[in-house]
Amino acid sequence: MRKSRSLEQWRNIIEEQQASDLTIAEYCQQHALSKTTFYATKNKLSASSGHFIRAKITKQIDVIEQQKPFTLAIGNVTLSLPTTTSATFLSQLLRDLAG
Repeated sequence: MRKSRSLEQWRNIIEEQQASDLTIAEYCQQHALSKTTFYATKNKLSASSGHFIRAKITKQIDVIEQQKPFTLAIGNVTLSLPTTTSATFLSQLLRDLAG
């Protein structure tokens, strides 16, 4: 007997398939779904959704805001140094410039 599904049910089925890492053929076989109906419904939902493409996050990264360098002016010398400059390096640099 053929089972009738709503578009919302198909939307959930398609999302489950995409999250499963199975091919459409494998997913349909495991869930006793018609591949033809699956593809037809997927295309129908794609056309009606304004070409929305679901993205899958494969790697999470932290975005670090780029910090502006700081400027050090001593006499007629101006230095622009990154904010990651170590205190040890900075103190040695100041000693060398003063001496």
